[in-house]
Amino acid sequence: MRASTVWLSFDLGVRGDYESLYGWLDAHSAKECGDSVAVFNFSWKEDLFKELRADLEEAVKTDKRTRIYVIYRDRVAEKNRGKFIVGGRRAAAWEGYSQQAPGEVDEEI
Repeated sequence: MRASTVWLSFDLGVRGDYESLYGWLDAHSAKECGDSVAVFNFSWKEDLFKELRADLEEAVKTDKRTRIYVIYRDRVAEKNRGKFIVGGRRAAAWEGYSQQAPGEVDEEI
């Protein structure tokens, strides 16, 4: 069994199952890191993202509006990694404000 420090960013929408998510975060002794961001330790066996997603989806009702993004430190590659485990990327509120050409999205942080 391995354990990783995980940062979780969540957006469940207006009618989201926040009560269940908050219960899940409390059960994992998560610490608050600003609006809709938490950090906690998560124990896993083979695949951090798959196991975290399965654990969350067992506890929290999700729908097409739910977005949950996870960031963790890959100790082997010595890089931070991020991935949506529920939902996906949307256009950012700040998109179009810069005069620079758009670049590629890099999930290594």
